Amino acid sequence: MTLVFGSSQVRYAADGDAEALYELSRPFMDSGELRRRDIADYRSAGDRFLLVDGPDGPEGCLALRVLETEEGWQPVPGLLHNFCVRDGRHGLGLGARLLEAQLLEASRAGLRHLFTASTGTGALFRRHGFVEVPPTLAPRAWASGLDPTRGSRVYLRRSTGPGARPGLPTRDVS
Repeated sequence: MTLVFGSSQVRYAADGDAEALYELSRPFMDSGELRRRDIADYRSAGDRFLLVDGPDGPEGCLALRVLETEEGWQPVPGLLHNFCVRDGRHGLGLGARLLEAQLLEASRAGLRHLFTASTGTGALFRRHGFVEVPPTLAPRAWASGLDPTRGSRVYLRRSTGPGARPGLPTRDVS
């Protein structure tokens, strides 16, 4: 499936894209901006990668995962991760197109709460309705894996689409 946002086509990654996604992500892993992963992680059926193609391979990618069921979370939240745009391609709207496409996918999947973490400013996330929240508000299984030395900030977006109930999920955050 291909989605068109502006002049860029955003498509689902296929099995054959794993190595190219890894190579796109590697500089960000090396710098500490992304968690370290191996090529097998880019083949995980639990992650739905969207990417924007360029003449030399993917120019950007973003994955969506439905998090595991955890006490206190109804409905189950989603996670946006492995968000990167190739060096030299920043400022062209590729990241916004990827984020908008994944927000659409999350809505279609019925995900009302989306989390992400960023070592950057988070400006793009905030422009798309995310708010910074303490890691203690995020699902424990995911938040416990955040490396505090990376300086990541956690962001949450609550859907206001049809059938969604705005507001934070009921959860003990003490």
